[in-house]
Amino acid sequence: MPKTVIKKDGRKEPFVKEKIVVSAVKTGAPTEIARGIADKIEKHSKVEIKTIWIRKQVLDELKLHSPDWPKRWYNYDKNVKRLHKYGY
Repeated sequence: MPKTVIKKDGRKEPFVKEKIVVSAVKTGAPTEIARGIADKIEKHSKVEIKTIWIRKQVLDELKLHSPDWPKRWYNYDKNVKRLHKYGY
């Protein structure tokens, strides 16, 4: 059964595994590790999952492999996503 992601603002959208893979690779994770993390999230038993839960799971998995990868995720989140909020 296809999964649905519940965004912070309550909107729902289809689960796209590649979003997790791309985000994890941007932290420095090799593609095979990134895909493994995405597979774990996809295999979770719930049909509807919140983005905050996905984020925590991904960060926990990244940290198991390298303490630098979650730091890079936070840095990207802080610097890049903040700019998108203001239309840059």
